[in-house]
Amino acid sequence: MTTYAQLLATYPADEPDVPVDEDDPCIIYYTSGTTGVPRGALCSHRQRIEDTRTKALQLNTKPKDRHILIMPLFHIGGSGNCWTYFYVGGCNIITPERVFDPAATMRVIQDEKATDIHIVPTHLVSILALPDLKTYDVTRLKRIWYAASPMPTELLRKGVEVFGPIFMQCYGQSESGPDITFLSSEDHDVLGLPVEEQRRLASCGRPCMGVHVRIVDAEGLDVPPGVVGEIVAKSKRIMTGYWRKPEDTRNVLVDGWLHTGDMGYYDGKGYLYIADRKKDMIVSGGENIFPREVEEVLYQHPAVLEAAVIGIPDEYWVESAHAVVTLKTGMDASDKELIEFCKQRLARYKAPKSVEFVSALPKNPSGKILKREIRERYWQGKERKV
Repeated sequence: MTTYAQLLATYPADEPDVPVDEDDPCIIYYTSGTTGVPRGALCSHRQRIEDTRTKALQLNTKPKDRHILIMPLFHIGGSGNCWTYFYVGGCNIITPERVFDPAATMRVIQDEKATDIHIVPTHLVSILALPDLKTYDVTRLKRIWYAASPMPTELLRKGVEVFGPIFMQCYGQSESGPDITFLSSEDHDVLGLPVEEQRRLASCGRPCMGVHVRIVDAEGLDVPPGVVGEIVAKSKRIMTGYWRKPEDTRNVLVDGWLHTGDMGYYDGKGYLYIADRKKDMIVSGGENIFPREVEEVLYQHPAVLEAAVIGIPDEYWVESAHAVVTLKTGMDASDKELIEFCKQRLARYKAPKSVEFVSALPKNPSGKILKREIRERYWQGKERKV
């Protein structure tokens, strides 16, 4: 095996004399493909510089910061975050594990005196499940930021109880370069406050520096706070377009605004809440059901470890909500119990009509739950007419 030092020694130390314009292509980030075929989001040098600079300002990163790189480098949350720390002269720590190992990660945090780590919700589930979690020295850790998939509020609350209000959230996607909104550590310092104040843990924060965010209806008109619509964003870090997919580019970039495909709403204080992906919305008996809302309730059940809610074919309702659940070790729950649990906390039509228990949910290398894989076996040979 060739070491990193040996690899560097085979190339000249001089910088290549290649003219580069800020608007030249810099990198192609492929989307996760959780709802369909991955597409390459083409980003220019200008876009990457803008993202790096504004993120460093937003996070207030310093040269002494030490960031553990958990996210894969092909992911915009991996290499994109690296540049933020390089920009300020900080340190990026690359772990040797090919697959996320919670115990190994905690050892690296302790031994390397890490200050920052970027995780996805499934990572936090694994970390909080460690029986010896309290034995690790994490006193240098000052930022745990999370992104890439929805963070269940109950899971986040447990994380804050263990690590304190050092969590930060960035909502975005590969196409947006990536950050659209930001939920600061101060926003996470809500335990013990009135319920209304704690509610913002379920939000994804307020627009990032230099990002304009609107909520629009099907005609592209702004909707008032509290009304669900599509999230559209505009900034200097938005992708140039999809690599070799001009039609797809025209569909999502309209008059400079990126149509994210995410549905959400603003509250009265300017916090953005995600309802769900447009493609994931379930239409059952003419009623719209956003899976994330149902998943949030399932995560409140003490036996549930992970949950994914999808729409499946139904002869009567056309489509019905179906929950796929993994249970915590040593815990038990029945399908009827979980359905009734949801009915007590949601409008009855939103509760899943059926529940399936599995040992593990399919995920991509970034830790995102692949709903399209779960959904495929139910819709094979059928046309989704919703």
